[in-house]
Amino acid sequence: MALEDAKNQIDMAFTRQDPRGLAFENAFAGATSFLRRRYTKDLRGIDLAVTGVPFDQAVTHRPGTRFGPRAIREASTLQAFDAPYGWGFDPFSELAIADYGDLAFDYAHTASFPDRVTDHIAGILAQGAGTITLGGDHFITLPILRAYAAHHGPVALIHFDAHSDSWADDDMSRIDHGTFLYKALKLGLVAPETTVSVGIRTDNPDTCGVTILDAPFVHRAGVDETVARIKAVVGDRPTYISFDIDCLDPAFAPGTGTPVWGGLASWQAAAILRGLAGVHLVGGDVVEVSPPYDTTGATAIAGAHVATELIALYGYTRRKTPNAP
Repeated sequence: MALEDAKNQIDMAFTRQDPRGLAFENAFAGATSFLRRRYTKDLRGIDLAVTGVPFDQAVTHRPGTRFGPRAIREASTLQAFDAPYGWGFDPFSELAIADYGDLAFDYAHTASFPDRVTDHIAGILAQGAGTITLGGDHFITLPILRAYAAHHGPVALIHFDAHSDSWADDDMSRIDHGTFLYKALKLGLVAPETTVSVGIRTDNPDTCGVTILDAPFVHRAGVDETVARIKAVVGDRPTYISFDIDCLDPAFAPGTGTPVWGGLASWQAAAILRGLAGVHLVGGDVVEVSPPYDTTGATAIAGAHVATELIALYGYTRRKTPNAP
């Protein structure tokens, strides 16, 4: 496909035949899927499924992350024409990628939601594909990790956030965006010695044994040292990346429920993600994009770029270990 194909290509979310390759549909038109991938529930031959979990239960301040998946998909139309810059390979040509659509759940029966998420992700993993999930508040990572731990065993976790999300909460039935990591640790889905939280800048005295590379550390030590420390924690284990968009400073991502100043600049996050090439990535998510609070769309654009980098990292893993689970 080439740029001149834009005059004929439309609605590739439905008409695309090949799950590989770029797309040259007009960015302002057509049915919107992530990076113009085809919508499908049939994952035969698919390496990676992008899926949305449009959920917010109770964020600290500003709700609206249920609209995150839709906004990220729309923002991604600006990135569908080219391979992600600087990787040296095109993950969209090497990986078969599909948009699996969104999780269906009964918004009036919140208690059933966690199991629905776990079953949704487990169904994708059972078909042989990895997942990149568009959220949604940060609670969604907990039921996602349940599915990953059932499939891979406990995974290493790289957690980008302004908040530790490890405040003590031993009521496993509570649905809370601020305690996903505490519960994941308590449930044995991840282990503290293979978990690292990056960009933290709110106080929580009990780190639960997790390595904390807070925002001041990143600013002082720089990208290379941050990447080296992250890689030392996760090693060569199957690794999941969860990226809360409020890891970025509000100057770069104002559309989130819990903005905190002093965060990472978009260039720092981009460089750190790029530096993680070689980590054994098995899946990831980007959460807490809340478009009602950002009329510019910058936060959704950041979310779309994070998801794209996660795809490239997944592709890099497949290149390094073609038969990686």
